[in-house]
Amino acid sequence: MSKRKAEPASSPAEALASELAGLFGKLKRRLREQASAGDLTPSQIAVLVHLDRDGPATVSALARLESVRPQSMGATVATLEALGLVKGSPDPTDGRQTILSLTPRCEEMIRSGRAARHEWLLRAIQSKLTLQEQAQLKAALPLLNRIVETE
Repeated sequence: MSKRKAEPASSPAEALASELAGLFGKLKRRLREQASAGDLTPSQIAVLVHLDRDGPATVSALARLESVRPQSMGATVATLEALGLVKGSPDPTDGRQTILSLTPRCEEMIRSGRAARHEWLLRAIQSKLTLQEQAQLKAALPLLNRIVETE
C-alpha cells in the first residue's frame, strides 16, 4: 500500500486570497442583482460600460477594446441601437466613421442602476453591521485599495 504525501498547508496569504476572491465574487453578483441589465449580453454590457466610462467611440475602437472583429462589434452595436441604448452620429473629421454614444435613456438606466446598487449596499451595511464593525470595515479600505491599485 502506498501512502499519499500530505499536501503542504496553505499559507495564511493563500487562504486570505481565496477567501477574498470568493467574497468579492459574491458581492459583485449581489450588486449586479440589484440593477439588472435586463436581457443584455455580456458583450452588450461591455460596450455600454466603455461608452459610459470613456465617452463616445467608433465601432472599430470598441472592437479593439474588446478584442473582437469590427463585424462582430457592428452586430452588437446594431442590437444596442435597436434597443434605443446607443446612437450614432457622423464623425466630424471622417465622414466614413460613425461616433457612437449613449442615449439619454441609457444614461438614465445606468444612473438608476448605480443608485440601486448603492442603496442596497448602504442598507446592508447599516442593517447588518454595528457601528464598530462599520468602523472596522472603513479601516480596511486603504488596505483593499492598495491591493487593487495598478502597479
